[in-house]
Amino acid sequence: MDPSFWHRKWEENQIGFHNNEANPLLVNYFDKLSLVRGQRIFVPLCGKTLDISWLLSKGYQVVAIELSETAIEQLFAEMDVIPAINQEGELKHYHAQGLDIYVGDFFTLTHDILGRVDAIYDRAALVALPENMRVKYTHHLMTITNHAAQLLISYTYDQSKTDGPPFSVPTDEVQSHYTSSYAITQVAHVDVPGGMRGKSAATENVWILKPHI
Repeated sequence: MDPSFWHRKWEENQIGFHNNEANPLLVNYFDKLSLVRGQRIFVPLCGKTLDISWLLSKGYQVVAIELSETAIEQLFAEMDVIPAINQEGELKHYHAQGLDIYVGDFFTLTHDILGRVDAIYDRAALVALPENMRVKYTHHLMTITNHAAQLLISYTYDQSKTDGPPFSVPTDEVQSHYTSSYAITQVAHVDVPGGMRGKSAATENVWILKPHI
């Protein structure tokens, strides 16, 4: 997907995918990862999600990446935090207490830049990408995080009735991306009120991915 698509969405404030509160599925199921305070959570394609503030409030450190600098400027403004900003290669690095956010192309983020990751919270990344990009995304994600455990949220719906993003990612596709590296458990599936844009019934699915020992 062309980066200009997402830049235009943020510039025109077309951010219907942004929630005005922490995602209830994060709140209800994050404990399934069995983490402890102080561990570091990676949030790919984070936007200005309030999920970051929730994770920080629970005592976790957060590292994230986002293509749109507008989104990150708004995130820090809404948190009332002034970050330190510097350039790291092709990425711009925003830093505050317990929080590191990189602005730029996800695929330029390396393990050395990212640093330690204890778990991944993927609510908006896999589902934001069309099918032809998802194999590349999942491979790069596992590589840079050393196959860290994941809380993954996906959608399933009839994409012939309405297209993404967010895209429909069926169960067999989740398994095809991750089954060789993770034990995969679906812990919840909930109906999306009103379906996907009112055009197709939709389900939001919650997965816990734990690396094979």
